[in-house]
Amino acid sequence: MIALIRILAVMLFAIIMFIFGCGYCLLSPRNPKHVFTFGRMFAAMSKVFGITLELRIPENAYQRGQAIYIANHQNTWDLFTVSAAVTPKVVTVGKKSLAWMPLFGQLYWLTGNILIDRANKSKAKGTIDQVVDSMRKSDVSVWMFPEGTRSRGRGLLPFKAGAFHAAIGAQVPIIPIVCSSTDHLKLNRWNNGHVIVEMLSPVSTEGLSKEDVRALSRQCHQDMLEKLTELDAEVSMLNGPNVHSHQ
Repeated sequence: MIALIRILAVMLFAIIMFIFGCGYCLLSPRNPKHVFTFGRMFAAMSKVFGITLELRIPENAYQRGQAIYIANHQNTWDLFTVSAAVTPKVVTVGKKSLAWMPLFGQLYWLTGNILIDRANKSKAKGTIDQVVDSMRKSDVSVWMFPEGTRSRGRGLLPFKAGAFHAAIGAQVPIIPIVCSSTDHLKLNRWNNGHVIVEMLSPVSTEGLSKEDVRALSRQCHQDMLEKLTELDAEVSMLNGPNVHSHQ
């Protein structure tokens, strides 16, 4: 019964967001400020799912210059958890197929996000070049999921190189964001316990070249894996025996 109520609530939320959101975005289509606005709205929905969401970001997080933000990508819950960490003037990079998702896809495109064709490596490389070009011509930052696919609670998958090529190409820092594991969340559980989203310190790319991509990727992967392990241990203590993880 709880699951049904939540599904209906999300459907109603999605329809309202689509109607009013698309209308609002059409006043200034593909303006990057929309990503922050709607990211916060989606994160607020976490309460509907019984999630106690804790966001940990530095005091100057909204005043920073351009960067490539990278986050772990777990499942559909990301929409209501890690989205809380989106900062102003940030656009995301997602699969081209997202544009065809009913309601969400059209809003995703209108808010100014970048869609890439993952099946076509030459197109994907072209998109990374576009990301670098757009960052050089504007003041936007870009959010990417370096795993390239959802981990579904399997820790942190290996990283693809795109985000690191883009950061080095644009000569901007990488800012990792880690969300504690969400594989324990259930639609039909009234209290889903704590989820922590934390923004880590920037990783400089100053003076790096494409030869440094692998080392940079390894460093960020190690930092994020350590933080994920740390957050999961903390969440396990906070949630206690009533909310079990399936890791």
